[in-house]
This record gives sequence, structure tokens and C-alpha cells, in this order.
Amino acid sequence: MDASKADPQEELAARLRMLQELSGLGVRALARDAGLSSSSLSRYLNGQTMPPWPAVVALCRLVKRDPRPLRPLWERTSNPLPAPPKSSRLARPAPRNDLPRDVPDFTGREEALAAVFAAVDSHRAVSVDGMAGVGKTSLAVHAAHRLAADFPDAQLYVDLHGFTEGRPPLDPDSALRMLLGALDVPSERVPQEGLEQLAACWRAELAGRRVVVVLDNAVDAEQVRPLLPGAGASVALITSRNRLLGLDEVPPVSLDVLSAEESAQLLARASGDPGGPEGRLARDPDSAAEVLRLCGRLPLALRLAGARLRHRPGWTVGILVERLAEGTDEFDTAFAMSVRQLDRRHARLFRMLGLLPGESFDEYLVAALAEVPVRGARAMLEDLVDAHLVQQPTPGGYRLHDLVHQHARRASADQDPAAERERALVRVLDYYVHAAAAADAAMPFVSPARPVSAGPAPAELPRFADKNAAMSWLASHYGDLIAAFETAATIGADVHVCELPRFLRAYFARRCGTTHLNVLFERSLAAAERLGDPLLVAEAYSDLGFARYNAGRAAEATEAYEAAAARVAEAGDARVEAELTLRRGYLGWDAGQVEEPLELFRLAGKLYANAHCPEGSAHAAASEAWALLQLGHREEAARLAREVLDVPHSDPAWPPALTARITLGVALARETPDEAAEHLRRALESAREDGHLHNQAWCLNCLGVALRQMGRYDEALAGHRAAFALLDELFEEHWKIHFLNGYAETCRLAGLPDEALRLHRRALELGPRLGNRHEEALAHEGIAELLDETDPAGAAEHRAAGRALLQGLAN
Repeated sequence: MDASKADPQEELAARLRMLQELSGLGVRALARDAGLSSSSLSRYLNGQTMPPWPAVVALCRLVKRDPRPLRPLWERTSNPLPAPPKSSRLARPAPRNDLPRDVPDFTGREEALAAVFAAVDSHRAVSVDGMAGVGKTSLAVHAAHRLAADFPDAQLYVDLHGFTEGRPPLDPDSALRMLLGALDVPSERVPQEGLEQLAACWRAELAGRRVVVVLDNAVDAEQVRPLLPGAGASVALITSRNRLLGLDEVPPVSLDVLSAEESAQLLARASGDPGGPEGRLARDPDSAAEVLRLCGRLPLALRLAGARLRHRPGWTVGILVERLAEGTDEFDTAFAMSVRQLDRRHARLFRMLGLLPGESFDEYLVAALAEVPVRGARAMLEDLVDAHLVQQPTPGGYRLHDLVHQHARRASADQDPAAERERALVRVLDYYVHAAAAADAAMPFVSPARPVSAGPAPAELPRFADKNAAMSWLASHYGDLIAAFETAATIGADVHVCELPRFLRAYFARRCGTTHLNVLFERSLAAAERLGDPLLVAEAYSDLGFARYNAGRAAEATEAYEAAAARVAEAGDARVEAELTLRRGYLGWDAGQVEEPLELFRLAGKLYANAHCPEGSAHAAASEAWALLQLGHREEAARLAREVLDVPHSDPAWPPALTARITLGVALARETPDEAAEHLRRALESAREDGHLHNQAWCLNCLGVALRQMGRYDEALAGHRAAFALLDELFEEHWKIHFLNGYAETCRLAGLPDEALRLHRRALELGPRLGNRHEEALAHEGIAELLDETDPAGAAEHRAAGRALLQGLAN
């Protein structure tokens, strides 16, 4: 057979069977060693089920084979149906490069660099340690830039804040979520709970890529260990002020101060000295040597001192020595001297930067902080960059070195009144809430959020052309937003604590999972209760319930929704009541109910209409249409779905429109198959363009249902299999309960009764566990139909059990 025409799923199964032969193990032993269930592995080996990529990696690792050559075949198997369009977000995005700018005057360190590259070659990781200011980060970033060509899939950087004054070290959970977000891993694939599961997901993502990641400012081995790559070619460069003795598998490279020769070279380059006998340094060698001594031969201090000479052509080196001598140690010496050269406005701004809670900032934030126009903030930041007091790792993005940040913070505490510092910090928190709200408005949730009440809006905010621009901004500022939340909680800014998580809901739904959002909303609820505002409390309970619902914590979600309902009645806000009603409908739907969610969706639509919120009404109407379809009311469902599509909107992947198209695709499959197929095609295209894997799985499964109704069984099976391949990739067993019975029915009609029986029985296992009695009842009925001819008694038992469950639902 021509290999190019072979079934890719069967070809992949054959390759996996070869791996089993190499292992010399039986299915059960191989499954045990690979961390898989034997039943799942058997289906992978027989070509019945598409394996998730981590399973392929695990099998390859057992026999010491590189999994990367199998990736193209696995990807072909994952998408047997219409390929994503060229513009789809499923196409691999441009490689992410988060590395700070390589210092242009990097000097010396040949032996240290050689040791770093040797460790990367032998262990794929290296730890660079040394005292503050000795150049650890510069060395790691310089090495990462040199390695970038060999690691083209991504170049990542994360500051672990092991020694940042005023903030705790970044916990591994948050660091992993940031790194997975940087790789553009959808939140559906990111485990919601458990550090070990997160670390495993990170290693699995790296296994098929060539990535270099810089883990800067680690506090200890425990912070770093979960972040290390596993199988594959990716590498990690770690920096810390401490020797990370607990990382036996990571070779250390310890940095000392620069040699006298290297220090002199760096000072010359930083000061722009041309060299030769006519240069300032050569004309006064004693003073030059004193500069090296006062700076302690530390790269950071030498760059600051050199910057002073570069921008003071009239100074002699002796004048520089006099200014340096006024400091107290090599750090304060250089910092204080550099700050003293600033005019009053620049010096004030520099001190205020020490108040910022995050690790990075932009001109909009600085404009709000200093109460100046954005243009003025940009100009002052450029001056501070020229003075080497501020770093500019990316265009428009700025940060402070930890030591510079500490100096600015202490200088502000010494020189600025407490009331002025407090007002500046509140302006920062105001900015973050308003900026997050602006980004959230570009990525609409079910209904637009309530206007911000946490302080006045800054004069200027970033503008977001679309949801992708908003998502990019939220991703790049995620750490700073969380730092702002923590600062607000610390200083008792309860309104900011209430509001900031609310404007991160859509972002968390797409990128960061729900575990952290649950924690944020728990603290937001406590702040709302302290404020005593019934509306804030109602919103907080509702949002906490929705976060718990998305985390699969149905009982806790129910509890939070009940508490929200009591507060909503007191607050009297129709929009909040409508949103809560819609959410309760979703919760009931996932519990296997149909009639009650239908009534809740209808009520939500009326409440949204009363609140003059057409977006919310469209969400409710789309959900109502889908529920009607499940109850067999196809004509009414189609009519309502068409009304939803008539609502104007600008987003091709607008959720109500997606739901309406899927509903129409299934409802019209028998009568107008061409129109039905077109609706489903457009829905799948939109879901792919949006990069939402859950919605893609939903579209593919419904495409299978519709194609089955058209009698196109082979294509229908391909749709179901593609949907389940995505769900396997997402590790989403609980989502399968919505798809199993439909898939089984397609198998029965396609002449695959054994496969149909297996799928119905799987639904029968999941239904009680997930509390979905409706799908459990459908599974009983499906099994009964399959057993009618071969086992009439067994069929009767299943049919009776299904009817009893349906009767219980009706009561």
C-alpha cells in the first residue's frame, strides 16, 4: 500500500506496536511502566483510539526513542476532518521570545560561558550562582541569546523573585502557568490542580519542542525543580544568589567578580572611552583603578559608573571618583551617584518606580504613577534607560534590576512623605483595574462587566484593537496584575481586591485555568463582605460559583450560587441576577438535567432584556435553543438559533453564534443537509480560529451526529474520533459524558455493535460518577437496543433502568 494514502491512525498504531515489540513487554506491563491504563493502551495499539501526545512520548521514552519523528504523523491523525485554514490559530504561532535584551557591552566571562555551554550539552540545564550584582542574569541571558538559533521553538524568561525586596518568591504553580501560557498552551490542556500534574504537563509540552528557558533569581532548589524540562531537547538556564545544592542533576557555575582586566574593559566600553593614550581612563590610571575598586569589580556598578562618564564628557575620572566616594558600598556608591545626576523630576520618578508591585511596567503605567502625559513618561523613561537605572528588555517594556528596585524603594521611603507614597500606589492599583477592564471589554464575557468603581480612570489607557491584542496584553502583564492584587490585599484596598479578579475572568478561562481564579475570588469575596456592599457580595459569590463550576466542583458551585441568589435579591440588580440565572442553568445542564436548565435559560433571557443587555440575551437564547434541540424540538430550536445569528456582532467566534450554528447544523441535518453541513463547517472554522479546543471537540462531535443523520457513516465516525482525540489530549474525561452516547449510536448504525456497546458502557460508568442521570439513562437505552436480539432479558433490564432514571428526572 502507498504509505502516503495509508490511514494515519492505523499507521500510528503500527508504529506504537513496534515500540511495544522493542520493549519486550506485554500490554499490562508496558501500560504500568508508561503510567497508562492497560485498556487505553490496548485501544491505542489496535488503532481504535487516538492516543494523546504525552502517551506517545511516555512509550518512546521507555524504549529510549526520540518521539519527535512521530509528531507529524500524530498531528495528521488528530485532524482527519477539514484541515484548519492557513490563518487558523492552530497553525503554530511565531516562536515566543521573552528574553531580555542582551547587554551590548557584555565583557569577558569566556570560562564561565564555556562551562554553561558544556553543562547545557551534557545535562540540558545549568545553575549560575553568585553574589548580587555579579552579572548572573547578564551571563544567562547572553548565553540564551547565543543558544537561540539551536532552540527555535521558543526562548522564554521568567523572574522567580527569589530575592526581590517587598514581594515573596514566585511559587512554582504560578511560574508553570506563566510558562505554559507563553507556549500558547490552551487552558483546557492545563491541569486545574496539583503541582505535579502541572509539572508533568510542562514537561510533556517541552518534550516535542526545542526551547531555551531562563529561570532567573531562584531562591532554592524546591522552587526550580518542577520547572525543569524532562524528555526532549529543551534546556534551562537558572540563576540564583545561592548554590542550589539540592539540584544534583544540574551542574553549577559559580561567578566571582570580574578580573581587573575585564573590569577595565567593561568600564571603558560602558563609558564610551575610545582607548589609547588620549582616553580619559588612560590619562588618569590611578583614578581609573580607584573606580574599579569602589565598584567592587561588579558589572552592574561598573555599568552605572561608566554611564555617568559617557553622559558627562566634561568630567575627569577624578571627578567620578569623588562622586563615587560619597556612597557607602559598591551598590549604593554607584546608584546614589547615578541618581544624584538626575534633575528633580527624573529623581522623583525613579524613586516612585520603587513603589511598583510588579516586575515590569510600560509608559501608560508610569504616566498614571507620576501623573504625567504618556509622551512625557516615555521621554523620562528613555532618559533613565540612558542612565542605566532602568532596563528596556522589549520595545515599550521596562523593568528595574532587583538591586536598583531596592535602592529606589529605600530612597522613596527616606525622601517622600508617606501620604504621597500611598497616593502614588493607589494610582498604580487604579491603573491596573482600569487597564484590565479595558482588555476584558475587548474579550467579552457572557455580558459586559459593570463599570469600574475602583478610583478614577487614568488619563490614558492602552487600546486594544481586538480580543487577540487584549489577550496578548493580559498574558504579558499577568504577573504584574497578580502582584497588584497581592499589594491591594496587603494594604487593605478592598475595592481593588473585589474588582481586579472580575476583569480577569475571560483571560483565566482561556489561558490560566481556574485553580488560581478560585483562590482570587475567595479573597475577593472576603473583601466584598468587609465592604458590606450587597451588589459586590452578590457578584463575588456568583463569580466564585462559576470558577468552582469550571473547576469541576459542582457541589461547592451550587453552594456559592445559593448564597449569591440571597444577595442578588437584596442588591436588586437585574444584570447580576440574569448572569447568575444563566450560570445556574449551565450547572444544571452539566448535572444531566434538561427541563430545569431550559426554564433557567428562558428566565435569564427575560432578565437580560429587562437589563437592556442584548449580548446576554443572545447567550441565553443560544443556550435555550440547544436545550430545545436535546428535548427533540428541532423546529423551535432552529427558529431560535436563527434569531441569535441575526444579532449583530463583530467576533466570528462569538459564543452565542457558535452555539446557534452547531444547533442549526444538528437540527437541519435530515431536512436540509447542505445548509446543516455549512453551519457546522463555519462553527468548526470559528472554533479553530479562536483556538478553543473544547469548542472544537463539541463541533466535531456534533458534525458526527449530523453526518450520521445524513447517512454518511464513515465521515460521521471520523468526526467523533477527531472529537475524542482532542478530549484525550485535554485529559477531559468529564466532557466525554456529553459525547459518548451520540458516538455510540453512530457506531451502531455504521455496523460496529461492539464499539457501540463499549461506548455506551463507558457512559454508564461516567454518568453516576459525574451525577449526569440524563446521559446515564440514554446509555441504558442504547445498550438495550444493542441487546434486543442477543439478550432480551438484559435489554429489558437496561430499558427499565433507563426509564426509572428519566422518571426520576421528571419528578
